[in-house]
Amino acid sequence: MATFVLVHGAMHGGWCWQMVADQLRSHGHRVVTPTLTGQGERKHLLTRETSVDMHIQDLVNVVEFEDLDDIVFVFHSYSGQLAGPVVQRLVGRVRSVVFAGAFHVFPGECNFDVEPEDSRQMFEHLAQEYGDGWRIPVQDGLLERWGVTDPVLADRLRAKLTDFSLNFSRGVVNYDPQFLLSLPRTYIEHASPPLPALELSRDRAIAQGWTMVKIDTGHDMMLTEPGETTRLLLAIGHVDGLGGSV
Repeated sequence: MATFVLVHGAMHGGWCWQMVADQLRSHGHRVVTPTLTGQGERKHLLTRETSVDMHIQDLVNVVEFEDLDDIVFVFHSYSGQLAGPVVQRLVGRVRSVVFAGAFHVFPGECNFDVEPEDSRQMFEHLAQEYGDGWRIPVQDGLLERWGVTDPVLADRLRAKLTDFSLNFSRGVVNYDPQFLLSLPRTYIEHASPPLPALELSRDRAIAQGWTMVKIDTGHDMMLTEPGETTRLLLAIGHVDGLGGSV
């Protein structure tokens, strides 16, 4: 059995993976859903100084203190930029890496470097106008951007999403790509709707020979299609008799 470490994206927390985690556990797997500093139930720790380096350390600490091995790391959205540094620091513990609609950041880059200019301008405008110059506040427009159309889910997200620091999108990561590229890697592309800001990340994954799969839902796939997301993760991890057929 594998150990799944499910990492959330911007404004979310470990809570967003609850339905997928429960289903994975029902198949006998160990599942950990860490919440990054300043997000989710740790929102009280969000400050101007909270950084990408803290998020990298969050994940390394979870693995080391929980004695995790044979890990299938799943990174959603923003957290894709943590993958390279995290895998490098956890050599020998990671079985494979999955990007679930995640940003693919090369060494020396930040998330804003792989997003379209209009995305950066939008987030910086939100922070300047409504977030004291450094926080990106939760806005209904983001739910539309992520393809959330169910009103019940939208209400749940409004209650749980948390502000996001510009530091996280501007924080540059440095790592040796050989550690990430030496592992089995899969990119889950969401198609209904797609997120244009992820086009470069998707293209990079294709160019590097990642296994590409699609899911017929929006950006918050773990919330809008938890069953199909679980099925894909089981198949990708080759841990449930589904092989590699996705």
